[in-house]
Amino acid sequence: MRGLVLAVMAALPTAALADPAGECGGGSQVEIAECVARQDQAAEQSMQTILGFARASATELDEITGRATERPVALPALNAAQAAWESYRAAQCDFVGSTYGGGSGTGIAIRSCRIELTRAREAELRRTIQ
Repeated sequence: MRGLVLAVMAALPTAALADPAGECGGGSQVEIAECVARQDQAAEQSMQTILGFARASATELDEITGRATERPVALPALNAAQAAWESYRAAQCDFVGSTYGGGSGTGIAIRSCRIELTRAREAELRRTIQ
C-alpha cells in the first residue's frame, strides 16, 4: 500500500511556494481576487488529497502496531493535529487580513495567506508519509 501511495503522490503536482497574488500576474483587483480564489480552492483540494493518504498511512500504522481496534494512536493524533492546524490557519489569516485595515486588498491578503499555509501544510503531510 505504501508503494502505491508514494507513486500517486509523485504524480500529483506540488505548487511552488510563492506569492499567490503575484502568481496571478497583473490585472485588476477583481481579476486577482478571482485568481487567488481559484488557487485557494486548488490548494485546499490538493492538501485534502494528501491528507487522505496521510490518514490511510496512519490507519495502516495503527493496524500494524495492533492498535487499530483497541486504542489507535496515529490516526487520532493526525486528526488532532489537522484540527489544530485548521484553527491556526483561520486565526493567522484573519490577523493578516486585519493588518489591511479593511482596505480593498484585505480579501486577497486573506486568501493569499490561506494558500501559503495550505501549501506548507501539504508539504508537511507529504514528508510524514514518505
